Amino acid sequence: MRYTYVSRYFSMPIPPECAEKHISPRNQDVTLRVGKKIWTIRFTRGTKGAGRAGILCGGWRKFVFDNTLDEFDVCLFKLALQKDEPVVLDSPKNVENESKMYSREEQAKREGARRFHLNSKKHTINQPHSTPFPSIAPLSAIVASPPPPPPRRQSILTMPLLKRTPFTLIEPPKDLDPDEQVFQVRFTKEIFRDYKEYLKRINLYRQRLWTCKVTAKGNLTYEEALVSEQQAMEKVQQFPVDLIGPVLRIIQYSTLPLIDLVNLIREKMMDPLAVGVELSGKRNGSTCPCRIVEVLEEKEGKTKYKVAWLEEDHKSKGSAIVSEDDLIRKKLPFTRSQLKSFIRESTYRNAPWVIHNKLALKYGISTEPPEELQSKVCFLNGCVVNKKRKEIKEGEEKNHKRNRVDNGASEDSSEVTKEHIKHPIDDLLVQHSAGDPVFSDRPSPSTEFSVPVECVGDLLMVWDFCTSFSKLLELSPFSLEYLEKAICHKESNTNLIVETHASLLRLLIKDEGDYYAVFKDHKRRPKITLVTWTDNLCDFLEMIEIPAFTTSIATIKRGHYGLLDAQMKLRILHELVNNVLATNLVKATLDEGIERWQALASSKREEALEDGRKRREAKERLKTESEANGANGPLPGTLYSVGNNLDEATKKHLHSNGNGAVETSSLQKHSLENGDGEHEDDLRKMTKQLMEEMEKNKEQRKEDLQREMEKRLIRTNPLGKDRDHNRYWFFRRDGRVFVESSDFESWGYYSSSEELDAFMGFLNPKGERENALKKQLERHYNKICVEMQKRNKENAQRSAAEEAELRRSSRVRAPPRENPALAFLKYVNHWKGD
Repeated sequence: MRYTYVSRYFSMPIPPECAEKHISPRNQDVTLRVGKKIWTIRFTRGTKGAGRAGILCGGWRKFVFDNTLDEFDVCLFKLALQKDEPVVLDSPKNVENESKMYSREEQAKREGARRFHLNSKKHTINQPHSTPFPSIAPLSAIVASPPPPPPRRQSILTMPLLKRTPFTLIEPPKDLDPDEQVFQVRFTKEIFRDYKEYLKRINLYRQRLWTCKVTAKGNLTYEEALVSEQQAMEKVQQFPVDLIGPVLRIIQYSTLPLIDLVNLIREKMMDPLAVGVELSGKRNGSTCPCRIVEVLEEKEGKTKYKVAWLEEDHKSKGSAIVSEDDLIRKKLPFTRSQLKSFIRESTYRNAPWVIHNKLALKYGISTEPPEELQSKVCFLNGCVVNKKRKEIKEGEEKNHKRNRVDNGASEDSSEVTKEHIKHPIDDLLVQHSAGDPVFSDRPSPSTEFSVPVECVGDLLMVWDFCTSFSKLLELSPFSLEYLEKAICHKESNTNLIVETHASLLRLLIKDEGDYYAVFKDHKRRPKITLVTWTDNLCDFLEMIEIPAFTTSIATIKRGHYGLLDAQMKLRILHELVNNVLATNLVKATLDEGIERWQALASSKREEALEDGRKRREAKERLKTESEANGANGPLPGTLYSVGNNLDEATKKHLHSNGNGAVETSSLQKHSLENGDGEHEDDLRKMTKQLMEEMEKNKEQRKEDLQREMEKRLIRTNPLGKDRDHNRYWFFRRDGRVFVESSDFESWGYYSSSEELDAFMGFLNPKGERENALKKQLERHYNKICVEMQKRNKENAQRSAAEEAELRRSSRVRAPPRENPALAFLKYVNHWKGD
């Protein structure tokens, strides 16, 4: 699942190949079935190019919320009926069992935690990064989980190495109750009762201390090492079975380095150049099959071979005498990398190389070390070790026993020190400690909206899309308050509403998709006006065939669009935006915007590199000239060395009216005449001024570039989430921070810097989500506060104007002033095309 599938636009595309093969080419309702639950989703189809892809839009949002889908989740569907029948898609996820198993708090942890239940069947979740959530599961569920499929060939179990030494997993406790709740590591299946022990092990697995046992790749996390081993094991499985025994005999107790051992095995596995061996040879610049007939030895030490050239039926046709270099042996059935991986997998030590006891027993290979190694190695717990290591280990065990007897009383009386937990961790698992700062209470967000609270998400989505793509839509930007008031207004032909619908419909016509065909069939006028916009809107609603819009179509046709409730108006706009998003024109605009943003980012990096280069050159020249002139400090020429690296604006600012050169010349003259060093302070001041100007220009260029990049941002991302998974949004054109609840059903906002400060004081940086959210708020703090002050100032002026209008005396015979609350009625689309 991508971000736009489960958030913001809530629409999931279906590839054209899949849609054409399995779903009839028409707009229809699709039934999604998970267990006994059913959802009705609207399916729409395009008609041109990539737009032929199908889209699940209407009703898909409810399916996402009910099944708690999130970004990176994997959802599998199976077509239950034939192509020409009503579309029914089954998902293997058992939502009924999940709803019984999960509590509301547990559902809030769905992004990282995996839980098991004895009778539940859950779909696979693809998690690209490991999370701190434990897998809390009943023991009976873990025991009852199905075993993995058997490998193609039995191989020795390998585990990642910790600092290049073997690592042993923790055995599960033997006295566990079948219904006991435990913490389980997802990728090792280790079971812990104590969360601190679990967290300590997870932090160890996250560190880059692990090495792949098969490929010897280092600087990996435990999961990365596991993936590397799995990929290498797949290559090792392709090693020829008939060569395993001979290769293991060469490996056993070999003291050669890995590269030399690989070369030795390859030489021994090569077919010997003996009489009767068939291979290839070079003949007149080409390669021909041949058979060795006789081996000829010469005095110079080089061997000659008499070969017979072979035809396709292996009959001899002529002979020749060739050297060993002219003979081409057959390639071995394994590569060097496969052989290296096989050696590492089949051995448990490398000085000397010793194969696993199971392999030695299976292939009848002796485990006794040769005579030359018997004085250096011995057996300890069934494994070969160096004799010195065994003596050291036995001595450590004796000392440990002695210390345990002497210090037994003190150990019993000592308290167990608390282990340090590495923060940030999951927010719901953070516990307050004595050293924590005083956190403020969470301020209550305001919920003063004109539209129903559950419709605020659709309102923000429609407004953000219209303002982000205003040039493409040929629609003048407008404020969120204007759109909110226009939606709630009961007049049918509000100019803002008419222009918004007309611009979206015009874009659908330009794309020449499904709506364009309907537009042609009804022979509508090419220009959408104040009179004809409702007819075009009804054509669109009839095309998408959503049952909930049936009564609304009749109301709109009678000319009473204003009588529709705000929720229905926003739903209609939501469907319009979803269809516009699937057009090729919007996709091309998105691609163009991404390319411009990447170009600006590239220029930003180049500016930073150039500034760094100039600063390094200036420092190097200052240092060189200072050293050349002794301990008296830099000479006046240093000023020009720094000045040469400045941009034209800085030079113009410093040397305006020609005073800079005159002042510097006077300083040089004063230095030569007096030589008392009084000019050094003035020179240092001027040098410092130059460096400060360079820094100011750098910051100014950086701010301008950042502003240009923000102007080209098309997608609005949330600032982050708090401990309860509530999301926080900030839109550039509105001076509020919006709060979206974790169930996506309620909204609120903060509109003052005091509320923002109080909320930032509430966030605990020990939690992962709140730490990331606080960093984003600190990064955009100045910008958010400026927009908040601007909005509050405009609201104060508007309120003062409304109060002044109310205080006007009815005895004054003057035309009534315009009500500021109805300013949205005077909206004019200045970008409207012909």
